[in-house]
Amino acid sequence: MMYCASYIFSLLLFLYAAINVLYLLVVAVAGRWVRPAQYAAAAEKKRIAVLITSFMEDAVILDTVRAATQHNYPAERFDVFLAADRLQPETLAKLRQLPVILHEVHFETGSKAKSLNHLLNVIDENSYEIALILDGDNIMEEGFLDKVNAAFDAGFGAVQGHRTAKNRNTPIALLDALSEETNNHLFRKGQRALGFSSATIGSGMAFRFSKLKEVYNKPGILDNPACDREVDFEMMKAGIVVEYLDGAHVLDEKVAGRHVYRRQRRRWLESQLVHLRLFFSRRERVVHKTKDYWNKLFINLIPPRLLFTALLGAVLLIYLLQYLFHFHLLSFPLLPWLILCGLYFIALLLSIPGAFYTFTTLAALAHLPVLLFAMLKAATGLKPSRKEFVHTPKTFTKENESPK
Repeated sequence: MMYCASYIFSLLLFLYAAINVLYLLVVAVAGRWVRPAQYAAAAEKKRIAVLITSFMEDAVILDTVRAATQHNYPAERFDVFLAADRLQPETLAKLRQLPVILHEVHFETGSKAKSLNHLLNVIDENSYEIALILDGDNIMEEGFLDKVNAAFDAGFGAVQGHRTAKNRNTPIALLDALSEETNNHLFRKGQRALGFSSATIGSGMAFRFSKLKEVYNKPGILDNPACDREVDFEMMKAGIVVEYLDGAHVLDEKVAGRHVYRRQRRRWLESQLVHLRLFFSRRERVVHKTKDYWNKLFINLIPPRLLFTALLGAVLLIYLLQYLFHFHLLSFPLLPWLILCGLYFIALLLSIPGAFYTFTTLAALAHLPVLLFAMLKAATGLKPSRKEFVHTPKTFTKENESPK
């Protein structure tokens, strides 16, 4: 009887892991061998509102705004707007010297959603066709807005750019950068290769101005720290395909220490739970369930990669202990598990850009146990009903090579 129960548990655990691994493998292969779409530069330059939100980011916001205002897109066709929340007076004084439309905002509880809502409602929506969202540490690389414009000219109503690391100055920052690029491959590049909508990532993303304003005026979104996920959900509900521009880069600061990493991952885990809850909410009932609906639902059921890797490692460890100490917790054959782990390893290798295959990355992998512990600790303190935005400090600039 005990053996039967053990076998059924082992089989169910294996099937769960196998479904996840096979999905990731298919997406990884598709992302590797299907070339992303390229769009020719459009003669018509659409009017773009670049929306930047900043919460206590005095160390980086000047660099971000300066780079945005100097971007190589026709100056008369875009404007940069900044929602400045709790910036220092000296920072605000320096910002006023730049060609940015500055809005000081004061909320009892700091919120990216509230800042974006403020900007979207004070800007004349008839003056702009596209709204681009940047975080306070993001730097657009040359040609970014032109590539966004070309995708909208091709008929898309939403675009996610290629967010990539601004810094790799510590082993944790390097691993965070590697994780970002792996996600880009699996959940953006690979998704588009298979005909699904790209996942959005919170910044470096653009939408039709009127649609984004509609979403940020939706009841309840202002108290949702996972507002980015809700925007993604609303695009899916409206049948808007999110295009991914692999060649349009926006730089993003990676976390350099384990304490900030834990805070960030807690926010991400909570956001995933909030996003998942939307699929089962009566208020958010989706009448027409498209392939993107089912695909996004499945993606939200996949555990974070670090936790899933730990799960596979724990299973192999249990088999080793069973062999050494002669007990039976997992009765399913070992060989299928070994094959599954091999396929998972292949999926990861296919998803990691070649630039990361270095001895520096190999050395950084020694910090994975530290990150796993931080992730597990983050998972124990989840509060999906949280109203406040969990802020992660950003301090990296070219002049300051190591975060404070």
